[in-house]
Amino acid sequence: MTGKIRIGIVGYGNLGKGAEKAVAQNPDFELVKIFIGRDPNQLEAMKEYVGKIDFMLLCIGSSVDLPIQGPRVAELFNTVDTFDTHAKVPEYFASMDEAARRSGKLAMIATGWDPGLFSVLRVLMGAALPEGKTNTFWGWGVSQGHGEAIKRVPGVQIARSYTVPVGSTLEKARGGDRQDFTTRQMHTRDCYVVLQDGADPEQVRQAIVSLPNYFAPYDTTVTFIDMDTFEREHNTLPHGGFVIRSGSTGEGSDQLMEFQVRLASNPEFTASVMLSYCRAASRLYGEGRRGAITAFDVPVGYLALSDMPELRKSIL
Repeated sequence: MTGKIRIGIVGYGNLGKGAEKAVAQNPDFELVKIFIGRDPNQLEAMKEYVGKIDFMLLCIGSSVDLPIQGPRVAELFNTVDTFDTHAKVPEYFASMDEAARRSGKLAMIATGWDPGLFSVLRVLMGAALPEGKTNTFWGWGVSQGHGEAIKRVPGVQIARSYTVPVGSTLEKARGGDRQDFTTRQMHTRDCYVVLQDGADPEQVRQAIVSLPNYFAPYDTTVTFIDMDTFEREHNTLPHGGFVIRSGSTGEGSDQLMEFQVRLASNPEFTASVMLSYCRAASRLYGEGRRGAITAFDVPVGYLALSDMPELRKSIL
């Protein structure tokens, strides 16, 4: 590809709006078109942009939308997404790989900060300290994917889901404790839900806390609030997290590595990371790479706006 990377955005919720802002901040990208994520006619509308858009940023939910729409879009365009259901990554990778190879496209999946940056750090830390233990803590903050999953529960009008690290467990990990903490020991989930008129609160509560992958493995609190309270107290999207590895080298020298993000806007940061992986995917596509790839397939220098000589000169 030559010139600017021409971008389409599928979905215009928080992540899609963040992607629009990210494109404006990066001079090597050009926004061509935004498609509403759940428009049933959007696939037909996309066809007229074949050859006019280099990469589609799939800014739609992981729980339902991406598994269905992702492979369909990958039949027409190169794609980048932020699929974040960790347990289903292999299954989703396979479906995107099949679609992208069939169409001769490239599908960059599961970007963002976790999966994405945190995934890469887990590999780097494990490689540097092969004898040790890695723990990942998320929060305190809003999980967009979990909130999206709650909104699909019948009776829910709108919701926020906060991921909260268990403080005592976090301090144990920082102190070098290498035990296998359980999911429940590491995080809790706090959910704030505005119900639709006539919804049964207890039915909704049980449906939320029993959602597999999202809430069932955690101690989950569901609090029902009115719309005024939601708009007043839950109108921002902060997040953050830690990757910590405790390990030993040589004759028992204890070593500790930690990486942290603290985010005022989860969707804006996620979109910004997503766009850097789109840049890398564009370079890989130009080298002939096809099918599905993840952050593990990307040379770190391909993420940067600068070329390799400049990176070696200014950063290495």
